Amino acid sequence: MPQSSSTANQFSLRQDLSELALVALGAVPGAVMRWQIGSHLHDNNVIVNVLGAFVLGWLVGLPLRPKRQLLVGIGFCGSLTTFSSWMVDCVTFIAQGDWLAALGLIGLTLGLGLGAAALGVVVGRSLVKR
Repeated sequence: MPQSSSTANQFSLRQDLSELALVALGAVPGAVMRWQIGSHLHDNNVIVNVLGAFVLGWLVGLPLRPKRQLLVGIGFCGSLTTFSSWMVDCVTFIAQGDWLAALGLIGLTLGLGLGAAALGVVVGRSLVKR
């Protein structure tokens, strides 16, 4: 017998709240880490973005687990990293006429981020093989 619409909606709401709780639980330490790094290092966007790329790469290298993806991938990495601040930094350099600094920041962040993500995948996969 098929579920009633009300029962299906209750299950969906319960699942949504459970997933939201996992994202929120992961977001707290990510945000606190970003805040702590920012309070010790003025120009920290490259650091948090590269660290987030490594952690997300590590997660991708592990077996697929939706709850872990919500907790670590979306929650932790989402609150740790900052695409928007990185873009504002680049635009600020451009507005000041410092195209070289803007291009350097873009190249540095992309290069280190890709390397960190690749290293994270390798580390994650090596842990699975053990």
